[in-house]
Amino acid sequence: MNRSLTCMRCRTIRPRPRATPARNFAANKRPSVAPKPIIDIKDIRQNPELYEYTCTERNYKAQAQHPAKIIQLHSQWQDLQKQGRSLRERSNLLRKFLADPATSSGGDDMMSIREMSRDQVQEEARQLKGRLSAIEKGEAEAVAEMEALALEIPNLTSENTPLGDEPRLLSYINEAPEFDKAHDSPSWRSHVHIGSELGLFDFSGAATTSGWGWYYLLGEAAQLEQALVQYALAVATRHGWTQVAPPTMVYSHIGAACGFQPRDQHGEQQVYSIAQSQADVERGVPEMCLAGTSEISLAGMKANTTIDAGDLPLKRVAVSRCYRAEAGARGADTKGLYRVHEFTKVEMFAWTAPDERDAEDVHEEMLDIQTEILQSLDLYCRVLEMPATDLGASATRKVDIEAWFPSRQQINEGWGELTSSSTCTGYQTRRLATRTRVDGKMTFPWTCNGTALAVPRVIAALLENGWDEETGTVAIPKVLQPWMDGKERIGRIGKQRSAREVTLRARDGSA
Repeated sequence: MNRSLTCMRCRTIRPRPRATPARNFAANKRPSVAPKPIIDIKDIRQNPELYEYTCTERNYKAQAQHPAKIIQLHSQWQDLQKQGRSLRERSNLLRKFLADPATSSGGDDMMSIREMSRDQVQEEARQLKGRLSAIEKGEAEAVAEMEALALEIPNLTSENTPLGDEPRLLSYINEAPEFDKAHDSPSWRSHVHIGSELGLFDFSGAATTSGWGWYYLLGEAAQLEQALVQYALAVATRHGWTQVAPPTMVYSHIGAACGFQPRDQHGEQQVYSIAQSQADVERGVPEMCLAGTSEISLAGMKANTTIDAGDLPLKRVAVSRCYRAEAGARGADTKGLYRVHEFTKVEMFAWTAPDERDAEDVHEEMLDIQTEILQSLDLYCRVLEMPATDLGASATRKVDIEAWFPSRQQINEGWGELTSSSTCTGYQTRRLATRTRVDGKMTFPWTCNGTALAVPRVIAALLENGWDEETGTVAIPKVLQPWMDGKERIGRIGKQRSAREVTLRARDGSA
């Protein structure tokens, strides 16, 4: 029975919704050259309560049973190993006798074999071979099932992470803005309303071309996107992060190794999978998907490799298009640019030494970069230590920065996420077989990732917070003006002139 729907417009396959969520790493078809995950199953066996508690706190209810199942499977595997050793010893004696009936090694067991006819010995040897084959198959299946269960268990949670579902406020960025109380309607400062007034967006054209959740940026909005990207890259590069231009299409098994699954814990579609021809399916060609973040492609850069310890921390920053299926119902929370299927994002990713202090230093550096960018954009933000229920599978700790949106006052008191940063310890590198060597011992580096800037939501925040009703213009933050032809404000397309243009016209008397 075919359980997929093929969308001919975007050439992708959308799995049908299921009653139970799919969080199965092993379900992704993996070629022989794919990185072989190296999971510390022993630690799960020795600390089952800790892993069960982690799953429960993170709302991974099905996975909470995995540690107990792993212990049970390990016990079965040990029993099979004991049986196998006994049968192999007997089989070895039978082969020795068949090779040289005069052999004397083997004690009482060999003496019993000598009392058998050669036909009887050969028949027992054949039977033992079949039993050993079944035992070896059982051993392999037990190991494979233990690995599959272990791969579905989320990372252990940091002590810094609040339990439950309430974040902890860490700090604020900039002062709260003050607006004219005469205009208290949220729609007055909606970026959708402002963008329409200024001719900056085309949502209807995008809906005809691609569907809801896509958009066109026009004129100065398109220019603002490039300005934001260049500014974010400039800040990250100044802090020592090396720029990368990554692919946006990746193998599905690489995405799964990074902790991203085709469906989330609510069974909703997360990623777009690329449709395959029947010939590719029959040849076992690995499935591919559009990356929801360049974190995936950056992490994959070092799959199946060993990073020199002297190169750590290895810090990279990439700008890419990102794709999110975002299958949830549309509503006020998703209007305009706030929740879209495709967007440009500048992402930071780093490999660090497998040390909590080193990883914390890199994480704090990412937070400093995020703070510098948002502070210079004059956005009022709050920094939150996110709770356990909000963490993805790979993160041990996550810090979000939310900006205040005038149009969202009835939704989360106006706050909306702009950036996120996570520490993932060795969760991703173990699954990608990325290694390093510490004190001569092979181990796994830790990874950190963080948003430097996600363009659509920042554009929305800038429009809503910089809107001047009297002039019908939006203020452009000073740090972006060099990439905006010196313009200080955005007005209706064709009506605004840059500060440089005004100055030059004033000099020659034509202003």
